[in-house]
Amino acid sequence: MYTIKRTVGAIVAGIILAFSAGSISAADSSSPIVIPTHNWSSQVVMAYVVGGIFESMGNNVEYKSADSQAVYEAIRIGDVTISHEVWQSSFGKSFYNAMAKGGVIDAGSHSAPTLEEMGVPTWVIDKGLCPGLPNWEALKNCHKAFATADSGGKGRWLEGPQSWHGQLMPDRINALGLDSKYVVKFAGGADALWAELASAKKEGRATIIFNWTPNFTDAEGFTFIEFPEYTDGCRKADGGDGSCGSPKGWLKKAANYKFPKTHPAAYTAFSRMSFSTQDIGQMAALVDIDKMTHKDAAKKWLADHGDVWKPFTQAGM
Repeated sequence: MYTIKRTVGAIVAGIILAFSAGSISAADSSSPIVIPTHNWSSQVVMAYVVGGIFESMGNNVEYKSADSQAVYEAIRIGDVTISHEVWQSSFGKSFYNAMAKGGVIDAGSHSAPTLEEMGVPTWVIDKGLCPGLPNWEALKNCHKAFATADSGGKGRWLEGPQSWHGQLMPDRINALGLDSKYVVKFAGGADALWAELASAKKEGRATIIFNWTPNFTDAEGFTFIEFPEYTDGCRKADGGDGSCGSPKGWLKKAANYKFPKTHPAAYTAFSRMSFSTQDIGQMAALVDIDKMTHKDAAKKWLADHGDVWKPFTQAGM
């Protein structure tokens, strides 16, 4: 009886070991991991950083330009594999809508907290160009300081591309009673925001632009305007009056539900990836300050920060 039990035990142990070994050494598919690129620096650089990490593990990678809102439906149906920068304020709703339909999974969060909001370079406050900032009510008395050639005598808010937030900022101006003194203009892309930031600094004039953190602007100094506190449902699109500011939020990662099965090693590494405010700011600065290409910036960041990303790829963590 002892011999039989020992034999059976050995067989069971062998099966468990074989299964475990198969799970650990399961090979990723040779099919490409499709990574989306959008229209702001940190996202594009991080796309190549994440792709470089996957390639270091022996995976094939493709990059695909995608709309920053529609990308979650593309992930859901399998046209895109992942999204590595899901900003709560801008894309949380699209992300959760895609998850509700099925086909998109939450692959975890980065350690960096986020804020996306209108604000001013800190030197505008230091120079007293709009006394009372960052409190939003100060804007009632200094709109002329923010007037530009295309604003018709009103102060200008330079928003990001309209595809990012739709009517969010025009709704806010109206709800706060600032529409008679300010107008929202939409930038063509992130580069236009940074060009305006540089131009305003050179000319010594005040400017209000859309910005976010983490970003390269964290280093030089940027102050977000303090609007009425965000609460669930306060935005016009959610049934509120639209006067509220933006929430501080998370920065998540999304993936197609098949990714853990088709590329188990890559998915495990992706689920472990967690970049800090400093990490993401450094990635963006290589492009926006050092003027490197997105691909070269990613290569440099990977070469300089192996201590950050290599642990994501190591088995047994």
